[in-house]
Amino acid sequence: MSSYVDGALTNNEKVVYLGHTSLWPLGWWIFFGIVLIPIVVGLIILLSVYIKYKTTELAITNKRVISKVGLVSRRTIEMNLQKIESIQVDQSVMGRIFNYGSLVISGAGTPQTPIPGISNPMEFRKAFIDAQERSMSASNQA
Repeated sequence: MSSYVDGALTNNEKVVYLGHTSLWPLGWWIFFGIVLIPIVVGLIILLSVYIKYKTTELAITNKRVISKVGLVSRRTIEMNLQKIESIQVDQSVMGRIFNYGSLVISGAGTPQTPIPGISNPMEFRKAFIDAQERSMSASNQA
């Protein structure tokens, strides 16, 4: 099965970083799912957690940041690297301990866009800054 990110790439666009969601923020749902397996509700909860985890895609390309969440109902965010003004990392105490958090992307003409439950959010932010700097230096040379 082809990923959303692969299908969204344009000419000369390459993925430079793939982000992942973390299972830690879903921990309570996993716990309740396991506890409730005997009454079938647990299987439904576990299936929904699995679908959410597997259908979330995060990528930084040489041109933009792409985020896709959902299987049937889909929410996508695609922002050009040069239009993004800031990328903020929000981490709770548990997020710092287990290395997950939310990214809040702000861009020109775009309201703040939160992307929750990212694994290694500081690494994602660093990869974004590196990609943005490369993109800007490439456009300045052209």
